[in-house]
Amino acid sequence: MKKLTKKWQLFLYAMSGMGVNMLNLMMGSYLCSALIAGGFSDTTRPFQTYVGSDLVIAALWGVFVFVAKIIDGVIDVPMASITDRFRSKWGRRRPSLMLGFIPMVCAYVLFLFIPSEGATILNTIYFGVVLCIFYSFYTLTMVTYYATFTEIVETEKERSTISNVKSFFDIVYYILGYVLVRALLNGINVRMVALMVLPLALTMLIPMFMIKEPSNKKGETTKEDAPKLIPSLIYTFKNKTFILWMVVYSFMTFGVQLFLGGINEFFSATGMSMIFVMMASFGPVPLTLLLFNKIREKKGFGTAYRYILIMFAVGMMLMFGCAFLENGSVVKMVCSIGSGLVSSLAIGAMFAVSYSVPAQLAADEEKDTGRSHAAMYFAVQGLFAGVATGIGTGLVLTALKKASESVTDESMSAIWFITVIAAGAMIISLLLSKFLPKSLVQMGAKENEEK
Repeated sequence: MKKLTKKWQLFLYAMSGMGVNMLNLMMGSYLCSALIAGGFSDTTRPFQTYVGSDLVIAALWGVFVFVAKIIDGVIDVPMASITDRFRSKWGRRRPSLMLGFIPMVCAYVLFLFIPSEGATILNTIYFGVVLCIFYSFYTLTMVTYYATFTEIVETEKERSTISNVKSFFDIVYYILGYVLVRALLNGINVRMVALMVLPLALTMLIPMFMIKEPSNKKGETTKEDAPKLIPSLIYTFKNKTFILWMVVYSFMTFGVQLFLGGINEFFSATGMSMIFVMMASFGPVPLTLLLFNKIREKKGFGTAYRYILIMFAVGMMLMFGCAFLENGSVVKMVCSIGSGLVSSLAIGAMFAVSYSVPAQLAADEEKDTGRSHAAMYFAVQGLFAGVATGIGTGLVLTALKKASESVTDESMSAIWFITVIAAGAMIISLLLSKFLPKSLVQMGAKENEEK
C-alpha cells in the first residue's frame, strides 16, 4: 500500500471515519433508547422517543441489544479475515470498505421504520434483527479502516499522529452528537434528526481515493496472503501483550459505553444541562490530548493510561454529586461544567488508545514475523469491546431504565448510578493495568525509543 507522508494527508485520512462513527453514536445513544419511553421526562418524551411510548418489549429488547453487541464482537473475526485476505484488482481494503458501507447505511435507514403500533414482539424482533445487520456491516467497514492505520503509514510516530487526529474527530462527532443533536431534540423528533445526520456517512468515501493498492489477484502478485482465519486468530491470541491489554481495555470500554449509551436518560433524569456539560467535556480535548502525549513521551504509555482512568473516574463521581444539587441553580451549573472539564482530561485519550495500541502491536508482529493481518487485531479488540458494551448498554442500562420508570423527575432514580458504575469500571481497569508487560507500559516514551 502506498504510504501517506504529508501532514494534510494524515489529517484528512484520520477524519474519514467520523461520519460512520456518527451513525453508530445515533444508533447506540439515541435510536435504541428511543424505543423505550422509560427514563425520559414528560417534556422530552415526544422528541427523544419514536412515538412517546414503548415500541418493544423491554426484557426481550435488552436481550436483543446484548446479543447484537455480542454478534458485533464475534463477527469482527470473520470480517477481519475477509478484509485481510480479500483479492481483487483494486487490492483488499477498498472493496472491503464498500462491502461494509452500503449494507450498513441501508440497515440504519430501515431502523427508522415502525412495523406495528405498540410494544409488540414483531417490533422487537424487527428492530433486533436490523440492529444486528447494522452492527455486522459497521464492523466490516470500521475494522477495514482501522487496519489501514498499520499499513498506510511507516513509523510509530505517524501511527500515533493518525490515532490522535482520529481521536480529535471522535470528539468532533461527539460534540455534534451530544450538543447539536441534543439541541435539535428539543423540538424535532429523533427519527427526523437521524435522517439529518445520515449524509455525514459520506466521509467514508475519502479512503476510497486515498488508499492506493496494486492488484492482488492470483497470478498478478507475488506477495503472500495474510494467514487464514483460524491461524490468524491463533496468532493474535498468542500475543500475550495484546490479550492482557484487552482485559484492561474491556473494563474501560464497559464504563465509557455505559455512560455514553445512557447519557441522554442521565441528563434528562438529573435536570443537568447536557449541552453545557458536553461542551465542557469535549471542547478542551485537543489540549488534553497534547497533555496525554506529553505524559506518554516522558513516562510511557502505562503512566499516561492510568492518568486518564483516574481523571474519568473523578469526573464521573463529580457528575453524580452534582445531580443532588437544586435544579436550575448556578451552583449546579458550575458543578456540572466542572465535572465535564475533569472528564475532558480523559475522553480524547481513551479513544486514541483504541487505535494506537492494536495498530502498533500489529505493526510489530509484521516487522518480526512478516505476517500482515492488522484487521484481526482490531477484530479481536472489537470482540472484547462488544461483550463489554453489550453488558453495559444491553443489560445494565436496560435494567436501570426499567427500575427508574416509577420515579418522579425530582427524585433520585436508578439512572443516576450510571456514573457511579462507570467510575467503578475505571478503577478496576486501573488495578488490572499493573499486570501489563513492560514493553507496553513503556511504549511511546522517548527514552525507550532512543534505546
